[in-house]
Amino acid sequence: MKLSQIPKEELELMGYDEIALLILQESGKKMKIQDIFKKVCKVLELPESMVEEHLVDFFELMSTNKKFIMLQNGFWDLQSRHKMDVIIEEEEEDEEELMEDEEEIEENEEDIFYDGDEETDDVTEDDLADLVVIDTDDDSNL
Repeated sequence: MKLSQIPKEELELMGYDEIALLILQESGKKMKIQDIFKKVCKVLELPESMVEEHLVDFFELMSTNKKFIMLQNGFWDLQSRHKMDVIIEEEEEDEEELMEDEEEIEENEEDIFYDGDEETDDVTEDDLADLVVIDTDDDSNL
């Protein structure tokens, strides 16, 4: 249904985002948020000062509504006109790169403790000869 065919009383009951949806559908093209809100105010016969006062609120409303998408250079359009495949593919590539980076970090962490000597961890009696056992209950040793 076109905006011009909707009675004013019904328009007044609609949300700004619902009217913006109709405006973008009728125009068939992307628009700047200020232009969309100016048309919303014009349709509702609101004063021009309303645009300046409530533009931030309108931006928040548009941002949280999944039916709209913000494009480059401040343009907005209907989400249904744009594919999301590219974004998903980019995220998958980023995840693969991140996993490769994490694997490299893990490999490097393991190498930190390797000094290159072929010695074993076998402890001999000579290694323990200089050790002294202290009884913590006996204060005279301190």
